Amino acid sequence: MEHVPVVIVGAGPTGLTAALMLARRGVECLVLDRFPEPYPLPRAVHFDDEVFRIFADLGLAEELRAISRPAPGMQLVDPAMRVLAEFTRDPVGPHGFPQANMFDQPDLERLLRARLRQLPRATMRFGSLVYAVSQPPSGPVCVRYRSVDGVAGEVWADAVLGCDGANSVVRESIGAGWADLGFRQTWLVVDAVSPEPLDTYDGVQQVCDPVRAATFMMVTPGRYRWEFLAREPIDVPARIRPWLGATDPASLTMLRETEYTFRGAVADRWQERRVFLLGDAAHLTPPFIGQGMCAGIRDAANLTWKLALVLDGLADERLLRTYEGERRPYATTMIRMAMLIGWVMTGGSRRSAPLRRAALRTLTRLPGAERRATTIVWPAFGRGPLVGRGGGRLCPARLDPTLGDGFALRDAGTPGALLIRPDRIVMAAGRGAHPRMLAAAGIDPRVCDRP
Repeated sequence: MEHVPVVIVGAGPTGLTAALMLARRGVECLVLDRFPEPYPLPRAVHFDDEVFRIFADLGLAEELRAISRPAPGMQLVDPAMRVLAEFTRDPVGPHGFPQANMFDQPDLERLLRARLRQLPRATMRFGSLVYAVSQPPSGPVCVRYRSVDGVAGEVWADAVLGCDGANSVVRESIGAGWADLGFRQTWLVVDAVSPEPLDTYDGVQQVCDPVRAATFMMVTPGRYRWEFLAREPIDVPARIRPWLGATDPASLTMLRETEYTFRGAVADRWQERRVFLLGDAAHLTPPFIGQGMCAGIRDAANLTWKLALVLDGLADERLLRTYEGERRPYATTMIRMAMLIGWVMTGGSRRSAPLRRAALRTLTRLPGAERRATTIVWPAFGRGPLVGRGGGRLCPARLDPTLGDGFALRDAGTPGALLIRPDRIVMAAGRGAHPRMLAAAGIDPRVCDRP
């Protein structure tokens, strides 16, 4: 009987990132994915500075810079391409990296796979379709899969991470369903390559119109994406014309024209004992603020360190129960913000659209409007077993090289002081916190003495 501590189903960015985080913490893991090679066409095209920080912590900062580019932000425009509102992004954000980054997903997946091959604790089996996940009342979880040549396989794991997308087999295995947040639209996605740079805005443009809403972005130099609300037949050459300038539409190489149904939904359950849902298996978001992939990476960052402590015997199951409690409300807020931008782009009627656009132009020019919008999307964590009074946010990025993967003890009696033990993993506390918070989360105090 083959056994590994963790099986990860799905080798998209979320699954590969989770595998990297576990392997770096010494946890053996197996990644199973049905595709032999990375899917060749772009899907996700944006990540933010927090996700950049997560990848940098995995030692991938320079490689990531080589396959991505900073973007200046997002514009909301009317059908005549007049700017209604602009949300700028800094070249160096609070997390120490560009706040908006454009990339080609196949490039990222190849980068993550290459890094994972360097870690002895990780194994990848591509061309392996998982068709069943079962969890006995006690003991390990059984994962059954079939290779591309029809050979059946079976592996047992102490934990299974379902990173297998919207049609997740893992989600089905735990009986979880969708809590629909009330958004469903069909859009035509067009990816193209231009032989010459287009003279356009360098960030993302959202065309606000209840019938002919659209999104435009340069993904990487020479590669462009348009998305059109599919409420009527779409003449692609005519619809992309406003962004082409003197470029002949016939000179573009069309990579893909595909309809997608954008949804807003959250799984009603993210965990069943030692089976967990991450990424699109746990939440679906419209793409209007570019947070779909980012949310899955944050899921992995939240869960993996907790799972590593539990599998090492340094924490109990209570720590794992904080995963859904922390991530589900956060992801739901992010999805609702994306839905709001979707409503701004597509809501109302032709008669009311001019009034809505005028109101939007006025509101977004009020002092502090952009900061308040950002706070809504990235709220503070609420109080919980590991968070004291007043909630919490991520600590400054400048501490990452010193803290590494471990924790720091903050002296609550000396505001601003940090006790850092680089040679040890030292357990966390904070202003208003008490060590008994660790016991409430099921963490063994002996973790403080772990080399």
